Amino acid sequence: MMATIALVDDDQNILTSVSMALEADGHDVTTYEDGAQALDAIKLKAPDLVISDIKMPRMDGMELLRNVRQGSSLPLIFLTSKDEEIDEVLGLTLGADDYVKKPFSQRLLLERVKAVLRRANAGPQASAEEEKQVIKRGNLTLDPLRHACGWKGDNVTLTVTEFLILQALATRPGFVKSRDALMDAAYDDQIYVDDRTIDSHIKRIRKKFRVYDKEFDQIETLYGVGYKYKEE
Repeated sequence: MMATIALVDDDQNILTSVSMALEADGHDVTTYEDGAQALDAIKLKAPDLVISDIKMPRMDGMELLRNVRQGSSLPLIFLTSKDEEIDEVLGLTLGADDYVKKPFSQRLLLERVKAVLRRANAGPQASAEEEKQVIKRGNLTLDPLRHACGWKGDNVTLTVTEFLILQALATRPGFVKSRDALMDAAYDDQIYVDDRTIDSHIKRIRKKFRVYDKEFDQIETLYGVGYKYKEE
C-alpha cells in the first residue's frame, strides 16, 4: 500500500532515519522541519498521511493538527516523547488518529502507518451487503463508501477513527458497545489503546455534532459499561 506521507519533525536525525524506513517500505515521503512549513505544502497538495512531532518551533504539532482538522479528515499520527502523556490525550481529543512514543522502533511505526492507512483506504469494516446501504438514524446519515457523515443536512467532518466509532454505535442503536468493542471496531487488533483514547474520540464526536446542533445527545454514556446510540 504505497502512500504519500508528510513527515514533520525538527530533529534531522529522525527525518533522515524515518523517511528512509518509510521509503524502503514503498512510500513517497516529503520531510518538513516545522508545522508551518508542512501546513503550506499540505494546503497546496494534501498527502495520504501526516506523521508529526508535537514540540517544534514556529508551529507545533498541536497547532498543525488544529489547522489540518479545519474541514479535513486527513489521517495524522503524532510522535511524542515519554513525558508528553497530557499532549497525547489532547492530541487524540483534537482528532489525531494515533500516536507513537519516542524512542520507537521503526517496525512499530511502520505497523501503525499500515493500520491507519488501511482504515483510511478501506473505510468502515462492514459486510458487502451493509456497504451497499447508507445508514440513516433519524437526523444522522452515514455513507461508509464515501466516508460522508451528515446531521440534519449539514456535513460533519470526521476522522477515519471517529467515523468507525460512530458507525459501530449507529449500526445497532440502543445496544451498548463496550470500550473494548469500540476499540475493535476502530483500531487494528495489533494496536493497543487505553480507555481514555475511546473517551477522547467520543468527546470529539459530540463536539463536532454540537457545532451544528447544540442539543445533540444521541451518544449516551453508561458509566462503567460503555456507550450506545439512542434509539429513535
